[in-house]
Amino acid sequence: MLYVSGQAAFDERGQLVGEGDMTTQAEVVFQNIGKILADQGADFSDIAFIRTYMTDLDMRMEYGAVRRKYLTGTPPASTTVEVSKLFMPGLLLEVDLIVALP
Repeated sequence: MLYVSGQAAFDERGQLVGEGDMTTQAEVVFQNIGKILADQGADFSDIAFIRTYMTDLDMRMEYGAVRRKYLTGTPPASTTVEVSKLFMPGLLLEVDLIVALP
């Protein structure tokens, strides 16, 4: 099992990407997740559980559109919750995963 926590929209230098833009932030998060999975010999189909923290559930459609690009087929178990804020101003979402490594 692989536990991945705290995935947010940061680039390689640790800078926030897409402040205020859910689609951009979600793309960055899933691209970063893809790199983590590949490093461990896994892919998106190996995700067993995904938990998403969002600062505004009204943006869930934008998030969902990006998520469906990466999580194809049978979706993993998931939880999505709205929180008042995240650890850095400008962040709109944060994602945790449990992955069943192949």
